[in-house]
Amino acid sequence: MNIAILGPGGIADDQHAPAVLNHPDTSLWSVLSRSAERAEAFSKRHDLKAPNPAHTDLAELLADPLLDAVIIATPDRLHSTQVLAAARAGKHILLEKPMATSVSECDAMIEACRTNDVTLAMAYHLRWHRGHRLIRQQVSSGMLGALRHIRVHWTFQAPDGSNWRSSPETGRWWALAANGTHCLDLIRWMMMPTEGEITRILSLQSSTKFGSPHDETSIVALTFESGATAEFCVSVQFDSPSRIEIYGDTGSVLLDGTMGRHGGGDIVLNGVPVSFPAENPFQAEFNDFIEAVREGRPPEVDGSEGRRNVALLLDAINAQNNDSNPI
Repeated sequence: MNIAILGPGGIADDQHAPAVLNHPDTSLWSVLSRSAERAEAFSKRHDLKAPNPAHTDLAELLADPLLDAVIIATPDRLHSTQVLAAARAGKHILLEKPMATSVSECDAMIEACRTNDVTLAMAYHLRWHRGHRLIRQQVSSGMLGALRHIRVHWTFQAPDGSNWRSSPETGRWWALAANGTHCLDLIRWMMMPTEGEITRILSLQSSTKFGSPHDETSIVALTFESGATAEFCVSVQFDSPSRIEIYGDTGSVLLDGTMGRHGGGDIVLNGVPVSFPAENPFQAEFNDFIEAVREGRPPEVDGSEGRRNVALLLDAINAQNNDSNPI
């Protein structure tokens, strides 16, 4: 299968491109960028195989009859237009998170992929971390008893306020889109098999460091159907170690340093260190996408999951707006 990458940024450069190149049955074919120079540089760096691999025009890239699928790693507000165009061109899609910036956009994207018989997979790579998958299996089977609470903490320090996620033209959230969308997905993935869906959201946001119109720090609290609770803190204002904590009636699990682009970190389950293979989660994510296309089955993380995540991100912002009464 011939694969194009839309958006040759850092995540495409050091994760998506290697995943395509390392798969035995896929070829990194072409690339789209707003900059012709960046497209050419990416093409040469990764030895793209199309006769004319570097593009600045989406329609031109999608018109290639030898192109089978695209990985979309562009700013959030471009996702909807690009997914619709790719679906209408019959190209399968692996889409970086968050899916879009509104639920109506998500609905249109899902329908376009359904109508054109195109696979749409969401790139929530933390589900493919081997340690995360092992712990999910353990907690779902009752290793901790009934689950009561999960806490996720994941921050980094932005150098300034110029990140594209801080601009209304290219994004709708900053910390929530950079890390929060992953935290939400991870929390639901861990909790829903036994605790049901999220039923309530409370949140706080701060933008005091860079003065961004979007969230720089977000703290979000969640309640599930069972009554179990969850919380996560994401920020671009300060750096700190990442951690996941899961608590149940009969035990707990602590995951330190497992979030990020790698597949490593440390896990302690009920006081005992857990061994797991430190494998690249982006490769497993891409492999599932290719298998889903070939087998004609849904990918593990599909458009409906992406839509639900966007709805929850919007709920988090609305919860801040609705619960902002000063004390």
